Amino acid sequence: MNNIEKILVGNIEKVLEEKFQIKEEGLVMVEIPKSNANGDYSSNVAMRLSKALKKAPVMIASEIKEELEKVETIEKIEIAGPGFMNFWIKKDELASIINTIISKGSNYGENNVGNGTRILMEYVSANPTGDLHLGHARGAAWGDSICRILNKSGYDCLREYYINDAGVQMINLGKSVYARYAENFGVKVELPEDGYHGPDVIEIGKELANELGDSWLTKEDGRIEFFKEQGRKKELEKIEKDLDLFRVHFDSWISEQGLYDSGRVDEILTRMTEMGLTYEKDGALWFKTTNYGDDKDRVLKKADGTLTYLTPDIANHIYKFERGYTKLVNLWGADHHGYVPRMKAAMQAFGYAKDDLEVDIIQMVRLVEDGKEVKMSKRSGNAITIRELCEETSVDAVRYFFVSRAVDTHLDFDIGLARKKTSENPVYYAQYAHARICSILRQAPQFEMCDKYDLLVSEKEVDLLKCLSDFTGVVGDAAITRAPNKICNYIQKLAGYFHGFYAAHKIIDSTNEALTIQRLNLLNATKITLANALDLIGVVAPEKM
Repeated sequence: MNNIEKILVGNIEKVLEEKFQIKEEGLVMVEIPKSNANGDYSSNVAMRLSKALKKAPVMIASEIKEELEKVETIEKIEIAGPGFMNFWIKKDELASIINTIISKGSNYGENNVGNGTRILMEYVSANPTGDLHLGHARGAAWGDSICRILNKSGYDCLREYYINDAGVQMINLGKSVYARYAENFGVKVELPEDGYHGPDVIEIGKELANELGDSWLTKEDGRIEFFKEQGRKKELEKIEKDLDLFRVHFDSWISEQGLYDSGRVDEILTRMTEMGLTYEKDGALWFKTTNYGDDKDRVLKKADGTLTYLTPDIANHIYKFERGYTKLVNLWGADHHGYVPRMKAAMQAFGYAKDDLEVDIIQMVRLVEDGKEVKMSKRSGNAITIRELCEETSVDAVRYFFVSRAVDTHLDFDIGLARKKTSENPVYYAQYAHARICSILRQAPQFEMCDKYDLLVSEKEVDLLKCLSDFTGVVGDAAITRAPNKICNYIQKLAGYFHGFYAAHKIIDSTNEALTIQRLNLLNATKITLANALDLIGVVAPEKM
């Protein structure tokens, strides 16, 4: 809700309380009509009150109208149809947003819907055993955008990457790296059945052969542990480098192996046993997750003494709460859907509310070009990586496309569209709007902010002003719902209103200096808002194209 809407809603609420003794939060809602012929804003509040007041909506609307006509910011009120109320706001009031935006600059859009809530976002968290692929890319773009929006909206948000660097998968990585290392010296070592055959492991083996020589061919003690750690280190370095290219950075990296080494995993097992949350059956240790809504109890420790993935995951999430975060949000792939109930059960077992942990599921991505699915990587023959897709199109296109649709829906990524330098490409359409404004402002005469904007009265100008006023409310709503696709929708709307305004009006008019100055300020406010919106989804706002 923008400032004009807040004022309008506040005035209507005041009338309802004073005239009808009705005070109810959320009762009064206003929206922007599809057509300017129906005013700047409209409300169905009279219709919603008809049953309670036992009056016709038109009669209620007339009584509200009589009181609101005294409000200075309102230019005109009309009652339409069965009782809709249409409001026209004085144009200088609508245009007051211009100076607000220019004075706030990059801070425009900040709001406090989060009220300081400490929230920990965990996303990407790919195993350090290979390259980041498209599923990771979608989660990275979505998670990073959410964090930007949350921090803009008064939340204290921490970005965290959980490194799955313990267990059999890492032993197999160590064996695979050693096998690739050894083959550089003509030594044949069988890869494990569940080993890693990708070109990245071949490259790591070659690097280590160059760095270390053949010294490890004759040493067996600690060999696999050494190559496991070397593989982990180099894979993580590559992951971090690819994320940096993708403009994704983390505040915290938490290691699964580190949870074991610090004793947190053993401690959580002990605590759960002392709390009566476990029992033994068939030689295994079970967690009573059915007591907390799961469909069956889950194993924490197998009969052979090894721990399941669930045990360190519980330790990890409890550690998040222990660091003072009151809300946890994870982005997990679609294959983790069934894992959610047991993690929620674990948090409830430790006394946390069910919704203190929320998990957003990331659906699959399919690459298409010329209407056909693109499956294979040009380099490795496996899934296409983040780096390849960014090089094939652009970082801006990949980031924008991956957050343009809700993350719980399947996404077809159109490579051909992402490459286009036309208005068909939504990224190009938005960025071109920003670049065009910058070009106009470079040609503009010197100007200053105005005390009033009484000449901005055309339909195109009013549409643009109302859209600019909406931005802060859109950011707050996107934060509450964790939906960065709402920012993409806003960007397209704002770019569309600008392009429409530009096509209809001459901006720099030497015969009308006052109108020129007001329109240049309107453009400056639009440029700032568009850049701020693009930044929230990690997309550059270029000054030239």
